[in-house]
Amino acid sequence: MSRTPERIELSSRRDFFGHLFSAGALVLAAQVIPSRIFAKDVADYSNAAWKPNVFLGLETDGSVIIIAHRSEMGTGIRTALPMVVADELGADWSRVRVEQGLADEKYGSQDTDGSCSIRDFYAIMRAAGATGRLMLERAAAAQWNVPATECSAKDHSVIHTASGRKLAFGDLVAAASQLPAPKKEELVLKPKDEFRYIGKGVPSVDLNDIVVGKGTFGFDAHLPGMVYASIERPPVLGGKLKSVDDSKVKSVRGVLETVRLDEAQAPFGMQALGGVAVIATNTWAAVQGRKKLKIEWESGPHAVFDSGAYKQYLLETAKKPGKVVRQSGDVDAEFAKGGKVVEATYYTPLLSHVPMEPPAALAHARDDGKLEIWTATQDPQEAQRTIAKALGIPKEDVICHVTLLGGGFGRKSMPDYCAEAAILSKKLGKPVKVSWTREEDIHFDYYHSTSGIYAKATLDSTGRPTAWLQRSVFPPISSTSKDGDVYGGAGELGMGFTDLPFDLPNFRAENGPAPAHVRIGWLRSVANVYHAFALQSFVDECANAAGRDPIEYWLDVLGSPRTIEGRGRMAKLHPFDTGRLRNVVNLVAEKSDWANKKPSKGRALGFAAHRSFLSYVAAVVEVNVDANGKLTIPRVDVAVDCGQVIHPDRVHAQFEGAAVFGTSIAMMGEITAADGRIQQSNFNDYPVARINDAPFKTYVHLVESDALPTGVGEPGVPPIAPAICNAIFAATGKRIRELPVKRTKLV
Repeated sequence: MSRTPERIELSSRRDFFGHLFSAGALVLAAQVIPSRIFAKDVADYSNAAWKPNVFLGLETDGSVIIIAHRSEMGTGIRTALPMVVADELGADWSRVRVEQGLADEKYGSQDTDGSCSIRDFYAIMRAAGATGRLMLERAAAAQWNVPATECSAKDHSVIHTASGRKLAFGDLVAAASQLPAPKKEELVLKPKDEFRYIGKGVPSVDLNDIVVGKGTFGFDAHLPGMVYASIERPPVLGGKLKSVDDSKVKSVRGVLETVRLDEAQAPFGMQALGGVAVIATNTWAAVQGRKKLKIEWESGPHAVFDSGAYKQYLLETAKKPGKVVRQSGDVDAEFAKGGKVVEATYYTPLLSHVPMEPPAALAHARDDGKLEIWTATQDPQEAQRTIAKALGIPKEDVICHVTLLGGGFGRKSMPDYCAEAAILSKKLGKPVKVSWTREEDIHFDYYHSTSGIYAKATLDSTGRPTAWLQRSVFPPISSTSKDGDVYGGAGELGMGFTDLPFDLPNFRAENGPAPAHVRIGWLRSVANVYHAFALQSFVDECANAAGRDPIEYWLDVLGSPRTIEGRGRMAKLHPFDTGRLRNVVNLVAEKSDWANKKPSKGRALGFAAHRSFLSYVAAVVEVNVDANGKLTIPRVDVAVDCGQVIHPDRVHAQFEGAAVFGTSIAMMGEITAADGRIQQSNFNDYPVARINDAPFKTYVHLVESDALPTGVGEPGVPPIAPAICNAIFAATGKRIRELPVKRTKLV
């Protein structure tokens, strides 16, 4: 459903606040995040809306407006964060309106990535609600001439506990707006037993619009007088245009003109890739016109990229000494003693994000020099920065509106498509909409990195490792923004590699060099994908070599409960507690009936566990392989400790979705290249799990916890692929050491 022109209004940032609140909004500052004082527009406080902080406002009619500053792509974050504010405020959810915030640094980070929205903003949102609540209580107390401690906000009113007197929120707005914002130390957060929404949840604020087709996604944005663009980009990264013949393009009805875009220069970062844009009165004409372009390209140095040869390079490099990134004890001395040795190499291919909605953006270069854009982005602030750099204007002059996202998985944190729309709009002097096709989405992605991983261990008489060596080789994400980077950064290596939790007397982790020939980006759970696949498969191999039950063996290698030292702010707030990891392993073993479901011909259970994004997850997957080698997944059990659960329904949905996503990675996902060109183009040759491929049943078991909330969008993915592959081994004796599984004949 296309968005009608009337639903989008060109507005300044100041106008935006006027649209959210009644005319003459009064804005007060609160020390919740670095605050900014806005001008008081009117002296008439009686009719003014009141905003005690940047996330919360109240109208005199009692309406509560809460700003959602993160992007909604199916996770429910546009509901969950406002829900926390409403709970602390004491609001009636039926009288809450959620509004999407523009890109603005006053909100703090708006990058909806890294499973950090709840983790980073739970406390801030509680403080936002508590600030408003305390000011309402103080306003009521002043009217009744009673201590504020005798007043409590509940169900959209403030009640005087002793007398039962009650004042509605709307009746208190004028008085509350004149009070000074309380200091942080004055705020009193609600105890858990008073939560009305936190831990229980409410329906998604977008549910009805999405179901009836009224939700506005990136593809739906529309402005009067806009034109449509389809871009022919260099097929090899860094390629340059040699010649172009567009003589037949205008034979397509609706085509207006062609526009040449400057080629991207390494390092490629978030910039537009360049090429030739076909401008038309509709998307279909633009795409059809683009097909009639005759272009010669100079491929450049990345034309040497062949994924088959590159795979061999990764695996060979993984067998050579690399840069040591963590070690304890003396691995070499222990290996020299001999004994039972287990070793293996593992491979994962490049992966594409393929969100159901490919990238799209509508940009309007305004007469006042500002650029306004409507787009499905996970990071509107990065879109601001990228567009500002591309156009040579201050980032404050880029006004970024965030639509709903039809999936993201990390791809839509990279705003190259936003830059394309902005550049074209400035060139043409009119609104321009850029909509990528599925083929473009796959050909020009920021791919999830391919990897080669080697592991070696010696086992004692009980089968326990006495020495453990692991090497990981992958083109790093940093290569996209810094030309020549070939080693993984601490962030990627800390995703299931250097933070391996096993209690090993002699351990060494190494990283080998890998040059990138495509743009590398983050995909759901990032480097945890390949590190968990390899190392959780390898510990299963060790268990088999020891002749021991995989879960019992895994727990033995994990060791006794302890805290693993980490670095940074998150390590202090969320220490790595192996006791919590052990707990989810025991829970998933119980819920899956692991002890009683022994392998039979073609049918077995597989296990893996992993901590990522500060959450502890264990998975048991049941597979069935029939006589023809057809694999099905009857059941998945996932145990999760993500601290305080904010919205249980959304958490269940994230881990159910992660089981399907992980199945796609394990079974079928693979991007290949020849002569630098990506060979896949659509779901026919880059399939994702369909209903007959996905797990038939997925059970999510949440641990009750009072710990701080942690990530849920990504940590369900890493254990799925190794659990599937470990189950395949138990069912068939076939050990899967490279993905996707479709490469291997199972019978």
